[in-house]
Amino acid sequence: MSGADGTRTVRAGRRTVKVHRPDKVLFPGGGDAKEYTKADLVDYYRAVAPFMLPHLRGRPLMLERHPDGIDGPTFMQKNTPDHYPEWIERVELAKEGGTVRHTVCGDTATLLYLADQASITLHRWLSRSDRIDHPDRLVFDLDPSGDDFEAVREAARLLGELLDELELPSALMTTGSRGLHVIVPLGGRHDFDEVRAFVRDVADTLAAAHPDRLTTAARKKERGDRLYLDIQRNAYAQTAVAPYTVRPRPGAPVATPITWDRLDDPELHARRWTVADAVEQARTNPWSGLLSRGRALGPARRRLNALRG
Repeated sequence: MSGADGTRTVRAGRRTVKVHRPDKVLFPGGGDAKEYTKADLVDYYRAVAPFMLPHLRGRPLMLERHPDGIDGPTFMQKNTPDHYPEWIERVELAKEGGTVRHTVCGDTATLLYLADQASITLHRWLSRSDRIDHPDRLVFDLDPSGDDFEAVREAARLLGELLDELELPSALMTTGSRGLHVIVPLGGRHDFDEVRAFVRDVADTLAAAHPDRLTTAARKKERGDRLYLDIQRNAYAQTAVAPYTVRPRPGAPVATPITWDRLDDPELHARRWTVADAVEQARTNPWSGLLSRGRALGPARRRLNALRG
């Protein structure tokens, strides 16, 4: 419903959310890229909410805001502004020298409010606010040196095989940018330091087995053309892009969960899905039951140590 002041009112459960300047272009068209407005962003997040919210509930967020569209300034927002509605959930968390009051998105109304704020991309913690020091996810970010998706595809296969050897379930997601995320569900028994040490050893083991193709070197100048196995997100206060979030790139690509057999699809690339078709992919339930199988890392650590000799 549109108002006389140019706003649009959207119903979300028991709440209504005002969308200001719905015709504001956030993603300019051009070339093969379609133009998308703020109204389009709101409509996408409303449609994908049933599939996205389970990945957001209880998790502190960092919001990537683009009030003037993707060609304008970017604001990375951790602290929740005072003017946000009182019904939006917040959590106060420790940081060096103080605290941060993060936004938490537990319902469709909050998701739409954030979209109205031009929060194009939602970055989430790997832990929940009720057990903030104990992540229930770990993430490997497969980051190519250029836009070479074949290198990403190959690295994902190698990592998937190693995780299978370690008897850890894993999920695959396009990032909507250049690479893939490989996600392992955890039981929440280990703190960030333990998880990070394990992830580092897995990445080092894989890179040592394929030194011409993979690297864990944090400095770009040391990577050459090798794909970077990025483990930096596995730490307190670090975030990873949320499943089904939109990325600030032409055409509004979406970080999209997929099944492992999709790696064999020649049409697959990091920006394969956009706001135009990501909901259709979400309805296939590609991670069916997988993320509820959280594991402790003790047995996997013993298997990894045996592999490393």
